[in-house]
Amino acid sequence: MTVSKLKELFNYDKTTGIFTRKVKKGNRTKVGDIVGSVNGKGYLQVKVDGKIYQLHRLAWLYENGEYSENGIDHINHNKEDNRIENLTVKSQLENCKNQSLVKNNTSGVCGVTYRKDTGKWVAQIRANKEYKFLGIFEDKEDAIKARKEAEIEYGFHENHGKREVA
Repeated sequence: MTVSKLKELFNYDKTTGIFTRKVKKGNRTKVGDIVGSVNGKGYLQVKVDGKIYQLHRLAWLYENGEYSENGIDHINHNKEDNRIENLTVKSQLENCKNQSLVKNNTSGVCGVTYRKDTGKWVAQIRANKEYKFLGIFEDKEDAIKARKEAEIEYGFHENHGKREVA
């Protein structure tokens, strides 16, 4: 997809993150229709000439005139929020520093787990492709404090570990 082809097919509103159709495609679409369907990973996508494109990547192309060689991070974790102010270019390593809290997390904090066998809390972090053990704690709050301090030390984003926005 080129920026000229993209702008020929769609309008993009950078303040809402919404793409709309500029040209009619088939009997089921019309000019002005909002573009995009959610894929299995929660990202909005569109099919053009038989190829699927993620809309956050097209938003970046539309506004910057080129694709990003690196990944594009949704700052607020909402994969459907394609406002340009919510998108930032990150390497895969950097993008890992702004992840949502996984759904099966039981402590409410990334990298903090409860060990039933010892009755204690464990804190750890993965930074620069390495796991780092932060300690075993009697109190959950101490484990959280150790984890939060490590996030600051290793340059994690302030949104890291927050629940994904629906």
